[in-house]
Amino acid sequence: MRKFSSKLYVLLGLVVGCYNLPALAQTVFPTKPVKIIVPATPGGTSDIFARAIANKLQESLGKPVVVEYKPGAATNIGTDFVAKAAPDGHTLLINGITLATNPLLFANLPFNPSKDFAPIIEVAEMLNVVTVHPSVPANNMRELVQLIKSQPGVFNHGTPGVGSSGYLSAELLAVKTGAKIIHVSYQGNAQAVVDHLGGILQVGFVNLPVALQHVKTGKLKALAVTSAKRSPLLPDVPTVAEAMGISDFELVGWFGLLAPARTPADVVARLHAETLKALKDPAVVEVIQVAGGSVGGGSPAQFEARIRRDVDRLTEVIRVSGAANK
Repeated sequence: MRKFSSKLYVLLGLVVGCYNLPALAQTVFPTKPVKIIVPATPGGTSDIFARAIANKLQESLGKPVVVEYKPGAATNIGTDFVAKAAPDGHTLLINGITLATNPLLFANLPFNPSKDFAPIIEVAEMLNVVTVHPSVPANNMRELVQLIKSQPGVFNHGTPGVGSSGYLSAELLAVKTGAKIIHVSYQGNAQAVVDHLGGILQVGFVNLPVALQHVKTGKLKALAVTSAKRSPLLPDVPTVAEAMGISDFELVGWFGLLAPARTPADVVARLHAETLKALKDPAVVEVIQVAGGSVGGGSPAQFEARIRRDVDRLTEVIRVSGAANK
């Protein structure tokens, strides 16, 4: 009887130990360097934000956090890479509004943004400024809209692509006012801004930090901002909704951090908590604000809701614009 009891205790101990293994496994993240994939070329807004966060996460996670670039196909190449990565929290994605718009623009994506990712946190928002070259005889939004409608096919603007916030801002304006501006696609924002400054592109939907420097020097005229509220950096410039007397005009770009779907909940929670701390750090706040953004935050559920909300409200804009057929 004594021998049987001792064997039983050994077996019970093994069983209890097995049940404790998952709990122990939950405490080991991260076990290796963490990668943040930027699905764009170096030097862009997503790269700036990713590097600022990576520096702080490296301190709090105790492992190297490196930024890698996988640009191409309107961010789809890098996004697909993360969608297919191991769901262990060691490969993350920083991406923007294209997560909401690309499923509407591309018929056969190799990933599903609503199913293949676990949202972690919204990192920042970025508004656009409606600008015109000084040669354009419009000093406010109403004059610009009237001018565009009176000369159809004459006025143009340029962006890096049909899924960008600048493109969507122009299309939303067309839906709301009937003022259709011809779109010209560029490889990146830099050349589009050069052509806008030269008057080749008469109209711009330019990220705030880029627009700000040229508005202050008089090289561009700022007519409105695409956000729901005025920007403290351009307090005298109205919103499009204010300037036109229309409701429900808001097109704000955003960037957020995501992990592959099925990443353990405790790993997502850890990444969320540490990134939220990073977003409160004065050095990170300064980087985001200098880049023209406003600091994000909120819960994973709130970030997921933000993505779904943009999918819902931009579906009609993209359908009317015909962008999905381009």
